Amino acid sequence: MHKLIMLRGNSGSGKTTVAKALQELFGRGTMVLSQDMIRREVLKERDGTDTPALPLIKQMLEYGSEHCEVVILEGIFIADWYRELFETAIELYGSDISAYYFDISFEETVRRHNTRSKAAEFGADEMRKWWKEKDYLDMIKETTITEDKSKDEIVNEIYSKVCN
Repeated sequence: MHKLIMLRGNSGSGKTTVAKALQELFGRGTMVLSQDMIRREVLKERDGTDTPALPLIKQMLEYGSEHCEVVILEGIFIADWYRELFETAIELYGSDISAYYFDISFEETVRRHNTRSKAAEFGADEMRKWWKEKDYLDMIKETTITEDKSKDEIVNEIYSKVCN
């Protein structure tokens, strides 16, 4: 198996939670590439056009394609800013990409954010500034995830699809 799972959406929508649960299910040979971890913790960089995180994420995606059975790429990944990353994903994984866009309301993302340990780092005002409504990709077909599904339903749906 040589698969890429992409989880995109606004801050607080549940991407990281789902990515971690999927990694547990898939087990060994599963790599999670978290945009926040790479950008904020490894590089201490801001997001935006021409972010220094982009080349590193691309290199890590390539490493994953060569050494891991499943790679989970999760983050906000604004479509215009990360187009080059999505082109690389297509080159590396072709049709073995399962992409999901978390289309969750702003109010629900704030509610979810307030339950996380990161809640003290930033709040609704910052999240509003970062908000990008319905930021769908035009180059990779994404399945829409809505707030009416539980974490377990989302994880099971993705796991089942990728395993078939």
